[in-house]
Amino acid sequence: MIFLLIICLIIIVFLIMKIIAMRISLKELKEDYVERTRIHTNTLLTVSSRDRRITELASAMNENLAKLRDSYNKYENGDQEIKRAITNISHDLRTPLTAISGYLELAQRQQMSSELEKYLTIIEGRTMHMKKLTEDLFEYSLLTGGEVTEDKQEICVNRMIEDCIMNYYPSLKAKGIDPKIEITEEKIVRNLYPTYVERIMNNLVSNALKYSDGDLEIKLSDDGVLRVSNSSAKLSSVDVNKLFDRFFTVETGSRNSTGLGLSIVKLFADRMDLSLNATYENGKIAIEVGF
Repeated sequence: MIFLLIICLIIIVFLIMKIIAMRISLKELKEDYVERTRIHTNTLLTVSSRDRRITELASAMNENLAKLRDSYNKYENGDQEIKRAITNISHDLRTPLTAISGYLELAQRQQMSSELEKYLTIIEGRTMHMKKLTEDLFEYSLLTGGEVTEDKQEICVNRMIEDCIMNYYPSLKAKGIDPKIEITEEKIVRNLYPTYVERIMNNLVSNALKYSDGDLEIKLSDDGVLRVSNSSAKLSSVDVNKLFDRFFTVETGSRNSTGLGLSIVKLFADRMDLSLNATYENGKIAIEVGF
């Protein structure tokens, strides 16, 4: 009887040790798997356990990891090819468009009938729009490459907003918009990329100018939150959720926008770890950037 009891105890101890060993192996396998999915590597999962089921599980997970890496590589290569294609195409278009603009300017200096002048004005408008589309596509393809071409600097957010408003003031006046501006007297100084901050502000004001129903409010709070808001009956709560998507425009057939302005704002905000939020209430769109 005592002998059977000893054998049972030995079996129980053995099973407990086996369970503990399997738990340790599963924990190692989990941590190893998480690490492999986090970093770009071709190394396989390894386990210390000799248990057949554990090794089969590791083998199956390695097969799935290999498939994931293959899919990721195909996606990454395809994405890079698209970016290169956009860069090359937009670069090739810039030269002839610049030449067309030059010849248009020369033609407009000549004597012409009112009808010809009207046609040239239309051509000029279409040419300038094509140049804008080309520049936006070219810039976006470069920006998504992840290159930062300048160092961070101490910048005064207040002053940069004031400069931005001054630059757009003639365009706002031409559209009959009298902006309501409220900028804190507290100096908001941050260590950021100046070009990125400038482009964020320009794109926010440009977007408001494009879609505003006649009003514009720009506010910088004491804690460094920039809020740009305007009425826009064209928008909806659904549109707001898509505002920062690439190539999204309010009108499906819009000829006035590439849909890149706010996606570039998001790209730059992410690179500088700035908060970015958009809301739409009572017919008014408000975009906030936290500096």
